[in-house]
Amino acid sequence: MGSTRRTAIFAGVLFLVTEVAAIGGLALYRPVLHDTGYVLGPGADSQVFLGALCEFVLALAVAGTGAALYPVLRRRNEGAAIGYVCGRLLEAAVIVVGIISVLSVVTLRRQAEGAAGADGASLVTAGQALVAFHDWTFLFGPNFVLGANTLVLAGLMYTSRLVPRWIAVLGLVGGTMICASATAVLFGIYEQVSVAGSLAALPVFAWEVTLAVRLLAKGFDAGAGGGAAA
Repeated sequence: MGSTRRTAIFAGVLFLVTEVAAIGGLALYRPVLHDTGYVLGPGADSQVFLGALCEFVLALAVAGTGAALYPVLRRRNEGAAIGYVCGRLLEAAVIVVGIISVLSVVTLRRQAEGAAGADGASLVTAGQALVAFHDWTFLFGPNFVLGANTLVLAGLMYTSRLVPRWIAVLGLVGGTMICASATAVLFGIYEQVSVAGSLAALPVFAWEVTLAVRLLAKGFDAGAGGGAAA
């Protein structure tokens, strides 16, 4: 098995890990993100910790895709390859900041046990502020930055023909739609976690899964220019 084929398999696995970890993290975070009085309640800290672990795996996998694909991408366009790596690192960093904000809510809840009255109201406000901070990181990391990264990678895949062009086009559509959706959320047109937001995220989800399956099954196109033999 050639080095490029191993790269394709590794990258494909990492893309699938990002999808599973992202869905798992969002589901496990549900108690802390949707219960406004979480800091004063019994909490679901173990579940939140599992969500944080999923998100941390997500951040590692996101950064890993950039590092894994760089040797292949730089043969086609070194500037775009470096931009993709940097973009993925930025995306991972924003995700980690979001993890810290959620874990801070758990710390606040543990320190707030027994609080009531004005102190309780202040703690609830502080907890809601931390959740809002996470929500903003979620908007800018896995939405705006993800969309930009998707456009860079899909554009490079399209011009270099490393994968069939219809897959690259799916990425271009997905990246455009997730950026447009993030802009709509930013200006309050609809909520990020909503039917509209989920529908807008489907193409980029389909792009990453389709790309992962393609890389795992067949690798990069052997006929692509620049010596990307599988």
